[in-house]
Amino acid sequence: MGELGSGLRRNMTMVISVILVTFVSLTFVGAAGLLQMQIGQLKGFWYDKVQVTIYLCNDVPANTNCVSGPVTEDQKANIEGMLESAAVKPYIETWSFESQDEALAHFREQFANSPMVDSVEAANLPSSFRIKLTDPEKYQIINETFSATPGVDSVVDQRKVLEKLFSWMNIATYVAIGVAALMTVCAALLISTTIRLSAQSRTREIEIMRLVGASRTVIQLPFVLEGVIAATVGALLASGAVWSIVHFFMGGYLAASNSGTPFISASDAFVIYPVLILLGVVLAGVASAVSLRKNLKV
Repeated sequence: MGELGSGLRRNMTMVISVILVTFVSLTFVGAAGLLQMQIGQLKGFWYDKVQVTIYLCNDVPANTNCVSGPVTEDQKANIEGMLESAAVKPYIETWSFESQDEALAHFREQFANSPMVDSVEAANLPSSFRIKLTDPEKYQIINETFSATPGVDSVVDQRKVLEKLFSWMNIATYVAIGVAALMTVCAALLISTTIRLSAQSRTREIEIMRLVGASRTVIQLPFVLEGVIAATVGALLASGAVWSIVHFFMGGYLAASNSGTPFISASDAFVIYPVLILLGVVLAGVASAVSLRKNLKV
């Protein structure tokens, strides 16, 4: 412990450099993880809309089909009959009905981190038929068949739009992963250099320890711990930065300005924090051990 404290004091500037580069590199790693989690959140919410959704009329009419009010049981039964008809059924693999209460439960689950979640009631959300087509390219057939049917508000297929959205988000994730990998390599090199310089500055002490019979582990351990402690501090700072991004930016600013989009919460991102800390410890430990093995003869 004495050697560890002495090493940290002597190499304070290099230790701070290790902390900062570890902080930056692991923040990019955390950001890449957040992007993937957000993509998963969006895919979970929009999954049904990637298929075809027939929204039924509710208390808030959106087109001329709904001027007579919410969909009636007879209209709903008529739509079900059309879905099972010989003219339409060959194009449909499966279909299901989602009531307004089910839509509300789904909405509250997906928008748990949104400030508007408590202001929405079941009556504000339309019931719907969710359809999986045997051939997604046949969307126009379903649209032409049901769009003018009494009780139908709209027929929506967002597959093409969502494919572009998820494609761009995946590209952003790959860019973040690439930058994170580059910064991680920089962090490993800086840790390795720091530990090597620290060892070279204490060559005389190392020789004395060897003469009195100190083992390889005892000699190397203070140097390894220097890198591990610095990297752990950087990982903790990166975890704090990731939490701030989720809590203040995604859950605060973005959720408030994009109330129709579900965002991950700080609790959802909790799984990232131990990963960053573990990655920092392993990175520092491996870089230090390799550096000492190649540059320190004990």
